[in-house]
Amino acid sequence: MVTPPMASPDVQIEWRAPVSDDELVELTRSHGGSPEAGWWDRVRAHSLGWVTARSGAGQLVGFVNVAWDGGDHAFLIDTKTRPTHQRQGLGTEVVRRAVEEARAAGCEWLFVDFEPTLAEFYLEVCGFRATPAGLIHLTGPA
Repeated sequence: MVTPPMASPDVQIEWRAPVSDDELVELTRSHGGSPEAGWWDRVRAHSLGWVTARSGAGQLVGFVNVAWDGGDHAFLIDTKTRPTHQRQGLGTEVVRRAVEEARAAGCEWLFVDFEPTLAEFYLEVCGFRATPAGLIHLTGPA
């Protein structure tokens, strides 16, 4: 596992801290994503929890959601780090906290899927292991 630099000490990382849909839309836009307003308000009820990272000024600079099946399977989704805070270990710390909290909640497995460009981050830095998986694109041709 690669050891990343540590996140800035002025960033506060919290589990299940309040976060608004507007903040997540803005964070997603900050790194070129195409957010959908209202997304967080719909998704939050299906979450085991989420991790927020805020700058000393209170700005949301990192986030990850932990969805779950209500049992022992959790799913890491929507990892986001503001570009001004990337490559400083913040994403790693947010994921590490999500892993801790999913374990503490009694989950046995934590899954993540990702684009190939993020393999080093998830597999080498965060400690996930590659597994075979299946996928059906539900909005594409059958």
